[in-house]
Amino acid sequence: MDAGQSAGDLRLSGLSKTFGAYDAVKAVDLEIRKGEFLTLLGPSGSGKTTLLMMIAGFLDASAGDISLSGDSIARVPAEKRNFGMVFQGYALFPHMTVRQNIAYPLEIRKRPRAEIEARVTEMLDLVQLEKFGHRKPDQLSGGQKQRVALARALAFAPPVLLLDEPLGALDKKLRIEVQEQLKDIHRRVGTTFIFVTHDQEEALSMSDRIVIMQNGEIEQVGTPRELYEKPATRFAAGFLGKSNFLHRDGGLYALRPEKIDLAAAGQAGDAKRMSGIVRSVTYFGSILKYMIEVEGEDDIEVDSDVWRSDQEFAEGQRVDLSWRQEAMVKLRDQ
Repeated sequence: MDAGQSAGDLRLSGLSKTFGAYDAVKAVDLEIRKGEFLTLLGPSGSGKTTLLMMIAGFLDASAGDISLSGDSIARVPAEKRNFGMVFQGYALFPHMTVRQNIAYPLEIRKRPRAEIEARVTEMLDLVQLEKFGHRKPDQLSGGQKQRVALARALAFAPPVLLLDEPLGALDKKLRIEVQEQLKDIHRRVGTTFIFVTHDQEEALSMSDRIVIMQNGEIEQVGTPRELYEKPATRFAAGFLGKSNFLHRDGGLYALRPEKIDLAAAGQAGDAKRMSGIVRSVTYFGSILKYMIEVEGEDDIEVDSDVWRSDQEFAEGQRVDLSWRQEAMVKLRDQ
């Protein structure tokens, strides 16, 4: 085993993929720790799904290596890597019952019948579908189908589970419910999860670490809190959550909308950092979003908790903006 790699860790070293003249993934180096929930986050075309497909073995790398527990698996066929896979479209067998779908990967591995039955029952309990084993996929909701796909992928105890936009077909309310269930399942089984999404809130709420990708490269890696509180680049600050960008002392700074306080003109006192005019006010239930027109800057967004707001500001009103110095984060790119 590689001296720097623990049992079960997955390492990508200089991993690249080109399609003709197009570089889809460019020399990615990344270590994925055993048992962690790691999310690949980025817009369409950022390379996140291509990277996942190389990890799965469905795409051959153009350069670089993939190793598991220190042993290279770059030339190991997908079926021999023994990784689990969950897709957005579920990929369930429509003619099979839920129990038969979950049993399938165990049957092709020729496990004993008693072991298969016990494992299927265990998986149904894990995804809370004990009473649905006899149903066919077309008798299930979208969220239930996704849980069956998850149970099937976990049934043979893979060392790594790969999830490609698995919640993309669900409506927002159901997505939130399945996110919570998926995170709970991860805690219970301890399998390494590698999750692909373009949904920032999904990544923040579920991940141990997030890999932000852009143009086939890793932009930044860190915990959700690290990336949100200390983004390194303008792209990271703008893609994961919302940021205002300010030029100060020759540098570019990010400032989150919820870290700005508003006061009527002349009422901020020494705390005032700039003033402007309210261009628009939008009510979102829990927050009021103000867009403030400030001379010499792009419009500044300010998010104010409705329940904490002792004063609301009207369109056209002049206001003072203030924030703590540490709320601004200096970015690498100008």
